[in-house]
Amino acid sequence: MARFNSQITTLFIVVALVCAFVPTFSVKEAEANLLWNTCLVKFTPKCALDIIAAVFENGTMSDPCCNDLVKEGKVCHDTLIKYIADKPMLIAHETEYLKKSDDLWKHCVSISKSA
Repeated sequence: MARFNSQITTLFIVVALVCAFVPTFSVKEAEANLLWNTCLVKFTPKCALDIIAAVFENGTMSDPCCNDLVKEGKVCHDTLIKYIADKPMLIAHETEYLKKSDDLWKHCVSISKSA
């Protein structure tokens, strides 16, 4: 039961972070639906947090999360990062975030190839 509560708590944290970075009113509804339906629901809350932390902070990705990211594909990864990086409070550093995103993708592809 404690593990389930922990997972639910983590899910709420991910949703809160995404909502903080991604105000729904500032993007097209179709883009928001694509992001949610094709990307976020396929990652565990921990992996979603790891992806965000690796690109927008100085976090790291675990090998299992890298494998999940590669499995979902580059379009999903790029959509998620671009969607968040386009927010007004982050746009000044968008180039930096997109580079970190590409570096993360390359790292995860190398991890998944060696597995």
